[in-house]
Amino acid sequence: MQIIEKENIISGHIKTGAIMKRLVFIASIIILLNSCDGGRGHLTGVQERPDFHYGDPPGMVFIPLGSFTMGPSDEDVAYSHNAISKTVSLPSFYMDQTEITNNQYRQFVYWVRDSIAHMMLSEFDEGHLILQDEFGQDLEPPLINWRQRINWDGEEEREFLAELFLPEHERFFRRREIDTRKLIYKYYRIDLQRAARRDERDTPRREFVLEYETHVYPDTLVWIHDFSYSYNEPMTKKYFWHPTYDHYPVVGVNWMQARAFTIWRTQYLNAYMTSRGNSIAADFRLPSESEWEYAARGGLDLNPYPWGGPYIRNIDGCFLANYKPMRGNYTDDGGFQTVIVGHYPPNDYGLYDMAGNVAEWTIDAYDESFYIYGHDMSMSYQYEAHEDDPITKKRKVIRGGSWKDIGHFLQVSTRTYEYQDTAKSYLGFRTVQDYLGRSRDDGSGASNVY
Repeated sequence: MQIIEKENIISGHIKTGAIMKRLVFIASIIILLNSCDGGRGHLTGVQERPDFHYGDPPGMVFIPLGSFTMGPSDEDVAYSHNAISKTVSLPSFYMDQTEITNNQYRQFVYWVRDSIAHMMLSEFDEGHLILQDEFGQDLEPPLINWRQRINWDGEEEREFLAELFLPEHERFFRRREIDTRKLIYKYYRIDLQRAARRDERDTPRREFVLEYETHVYPDTLVWIHDFSYSYNEPMTKKYFWHPTYDHYPVVGVNWMQARAFTIWRTQYLNAYMTSRGNSIAADFRLPSESEWEYAARGGLDLNPYPWGGPYIRNIDGCFLANYKPMRGNYTDDGGFQTVIVGHYPPNDYGLYDMAGNVAEWTIDAYDESFYIYGHDMSMSYQYEAHEDDPITKKRKVIRGGSWKDIGHFLQVSTRTYEYQDTAKSYLGFRTVQDYLGRSRDDGSGASNVY
């Protein structure tokens, strides 16, 4: 019996071994069949990855990577003691050639207006929404069907859109106008700063997703409440809407609205990219304080102004920026308040109005001692202020000086601040976009490093 049992055990091992060899052989064939078009057993990376070719964004200029001396290039005449000189290095990026104009920002306002109208009209016509994806699966929430035309004057449409317009008792001269208080943009962002902390590694991902609601219409009354005993009613009535001012820098936009614009611009572009089967592009955002100063210098290190220095006039005695010359001769530089963007010569990077016209928001929070502890690589200090934070935590850095500022604020190293929920008639913004390089050599001889 023992001999028979041993023989059965041995024969069982032989059968099992044979089966395992067959499975290994079959698996090897499957692997070979699946990799016959690949690297023939060698490490080649994931194949059939999409190409990424993204030309220079319209209206933006390429800023090459480099290092520069950040900080005062002249005497600290204001004795602010909020900056020291230090070497900072930055990667390549794109920056808007000019400040965002009224007409460009108006595209954002119109998009928000139309998206709200589509949602309202979907109550009687589902054609305004895309309820299913290409595979027939229900979309939750549904997407807006932008191909569906909005008939603003249709009888049924007027009834469903009534809430979007001013009620009759609030209308001026019986004009049917959009209630701009209803233009609210809802968006989400991920708190990567918090997610990167080690003590947050076990936190559910949803905790890092932050939801915001922001009114997008500019505060047109800034022209009046910024200046007491000054007649600026025409600017309040016409500046944002009249075609004359289409290419003037948008003002009356606070920091929260400026950031909302950058997120909308990113989503607007990526929606187009994905509809064409392309990879998504890098995010648009407000520039960091170091990026702004590096771009404003235009490669001219240790100079006080974007054009070099040390004067605000050129060799012919003409002013090189829109600001407050002398003791208040606002018109001596060719403008009274804001002027059309690109009116003065650009710096060596091709950027206009990095000094004067309107001051500009950056993404950074303001701290007087930031230059001391800030990193010398892509220096930036970002803080997401909460409602119950002290007011000093809600300060954001602004740069460049404006049409109502004296020459000191035009210097590329001068830093000051404004509160993130405050809009001003002399404060606008421009955006930047990270440079991702090229996915492979396109034959031009250019590389990913500039």
